[in-house]
Amino acid sequence: MPDEISPEIVTEFLGRALASIPRADQRRWGDLYVRGLLSVGGKKTMRALAGNGRGSVEQSLYQFISKSPWDAMPVRRELARLFQGLAQPRAWVVQPLVITKVGRHSVGVERQFVSQYGRVVNCQQATGVWLASDRVSCPVDWRLVLPECWTDEPGMRERASIPDDVGACPPEQCAIGSLAAMADEWSLHSRPVVMDLRETDPSPVCAELTSRQVPFVVRVSPASSHTALDWGAHRTAPAGLTATLSRHQMPVEWLDHTTDTLRATSVGATRARLRDRQAPTESQELLLLGAWTTAGRPAPDEFWLTNMPQSQLGTVYRTAMLSRRVERDLATYGDPLGLRDFEGRSFRGWHHHMTMVSLAHAIRVLTAPQPVRAVPDRRTMEASAA
Repeated sequence: MPDEISPEIVTEFLGRALASIPRADQRRWGDLYVRGLLSVGGKKTMRALAGNGRGSVEQSLYQFISKSPWDAMPVRRELARLFQGLAQPRAWVVQPLVITKVGRHSVGVERQFVSQYGRVVNCQQATGVWLASDRVSCPVDWRLVLPECWTDEPGMRERASIPDDVGACPPEQCAIGSLAAMADEWSLHSRPVVMDLRETDPSPVCAELTSRQVPFVVRVSPASSHTALDWGAHRTAPAGLTATLSRHQMPVEWLDHTTDTLRATSVGATRARLRDRQAPTESQELLLLGAWTTAGRPAPDEFWLTNMPQSQLGTVYRTAMLSRRVERDLATYGDPLGLRDFEGRSFRGWHHHMTMVSLAHAIRVLTAPQPVRAVPDRRTMEASAA
């Protein structure tokens, strides 16, 4: 176990998080699994996690993850409550996860185009909802994006033990289902939702969140064919949008989580209407933000849509930047702890593994030493904003 992690904290945290698992032996194997994730380097295989026990211990861990019928949802709910109380998160950040695979037997695996790789990849795709503050973030719920070739084929469903009520859904709808369950069933304090919708029509997601009275800030691409945006009296050319945002821009200070430094970025905002491509007569009035994150560029690098008030422009942009906190913690803690390492083939096993890794992640980030932030002087801040 890393030196900075107190054994007493691990015991107390896991005792509360695993309390909903009904059998004492299952809770014991869950405790051992999480401790293994925290202490074993490299790929998190069952054999590696079993350590010197091997044999019967390896088999018991496999049984606990892949076969035992314990429900992961109460464990995740307690994790979210514990993390919320300890970390005081400011947002719920939806973070996609691509898990590359060699074979074709892992549940949900399919050859599909992945934009971040720019090519077709044999992989699983998932969405995670993370609770994020300026200091730490942690995944608390997961949805596996199942292609129709898995949900519509009885043999595939039976082989992976996919529950009857689980069907195919696009990533953004999987995220909405997760957010709805967290809000309705987990009794968590409502937080703004941060999400990247550049590759899909943002209208259905924004309409769903608005109907639930959930504040949001979502990244969009106004030039994309997916997005139907009107700004001003009517839809204008991109140059017109840049001019409109430039007239209303202001410097916003925010914490860059990739470098732990304070920065200032010019951000402009204008009212915009987001039209539903399926029902063009229907639209939502929102606030469109443009951010100049690269010095010297004539047009904004990033665009965000929000239903939060314009008077809180700085708060809106700082909330959006919590997505960088999640990206950093995913790379620094999530991946080394084994988020992409599950080698089983069952739907239940995948969810059990992701739940245990999320518990290990929470312990790791809550006990990690905090870096000293470099605060630039006023002249540096003004230069960055310019």
